[in-house]
Amino acid sequence: MKRRDCLALMGASSLLLAGCAGVPAATGTGDLGVVVARSTGTLAIVNTSQRTLLAEVKGLGDLSHASVVFSRDGRYAFVFGRDGALTKVDLLTHRIAGRVMQAGNSIGGAISADGRLVVAQNYTPGGIKAFDTTTLELVADIPAEYENGKLSRVVGLVDLPGRRFAYSLFDANAIWITDLSNPARPVTTKLPNIGKQPYDALVTPNGRHYIAGLFGEDGLAMVDLWEDKPTVRRILGGYGRGQEPLPVYKMPHLRGWAVAGRRAYLPAIGRHEVLVVDTDTWQEVGRIPVAGQPVFVMARPDGRQVWVNFSVPDYHRVQVIDTTTQKIVHTLEPGKAVLHMEFTPRGESVWISSRDAHRVSVIDTQTFATQATMTVDSPSGIFFTSRAARVGF
Repeated sequence: MKRRDCLALMGASSLLLAGCAGVPAATGTGDLGVVVARSTGTLAIVNTSQRTLLAEVKGLGDLSHASVVFSRDGRYAFVFGRDGALTKVDLLTHRIAGRVMQAGNSIGGAISADGRLVVAQNYTPGGIKAFDTTTLELVADIPAEYENGKLSRVVGLVDLPGRRFAYSLFDANAIWITDLSNPARPVTTKLPNIGKQPYDALVTPNGRHYIAGLFGEDGLAMVDLWEDKPTVRRILGGYGRGQEPLPVYKMPHLRGWAVAGRRAYLPAIGRHEVLVVDTDTWQEVGRIPVAGQPVFVMARPDGRQVWVNFSVPDYHRVQVIDTTTQKIVHTLEPGKAVLHMEFTPRGESVWISSRDAHRVSVIDTQTFATQATMTVDSPSGIFFTSRAARVGF
């Protein structure tokens, strides 16, 4: 066949595909992301460069505490529902590609570095379950059993280099590290007595340190994952609720996005403060007063800014910290009940969900001007496909 005939055939095929009903126009996945519409069990697919809503995928169940991870190529979103469902969504065809009810109560998950395993962290029954990302077939089940047949709720699940995962056991006061190199024979390292009630955790961007926040006492628990035999080290003892404890209205979150350069910025439980920590010594080097009790403390990708949102009654505000001065440089009010923020891959914009305003706002991180708004029913989590290339996301 001559070259011009091949080109003609390719062109005709492209036109045929473009004319098929229900087939979206071809696009790369690097521009895509999702917004969780929690009250309707819907996933909104968005284009982050065009700042537009592309499609809505319905039928995902209870998304009241949903989180999302992505396949290595960014095509598929794996959605962990509060009702225990794990749903695989094709971002290009805007359809559900697979779904399994894997637990009674699930609050998140992670995906392996090689992209072949997706792992759910579960409250009921307590433990983690690993699935093949292509078929959603269950390949490993690790119950978080700690004493007398008791199962702990699992929190703070993160992926590590290799097919390893670290997670915390809220009820067992423990950190476990599970190697799923051979899913048929998981190997779990158990670190007990780390402190009371680990509620969430982060892994540093280089995959070295796993840090669990402690809700039941002052301080955090840290594990150096590069050690041959990892042990737990307590850090920031005594910061906690301080001498004037405040009621905690919403559990704060820890994630790797709170690390900017040599410093980590962490929400202080029960205080109107962000803790600043030197990541070489893991000593506190400062505290930044903020408008309320911080929930998410998120660093812009270049580390120049840290954005903070809050629990009630201050959950209509977002504050911006300049990391060169360690001071608040701007306060925004994008809408009532700010639940989540997500930076575009290079940080020129941040997307903010305001649940009670049914609005997603796109904000310029240099000028703080609103670039776009979208109407989404009770939006909560925002997740972009750039997470597929990052440890702990």
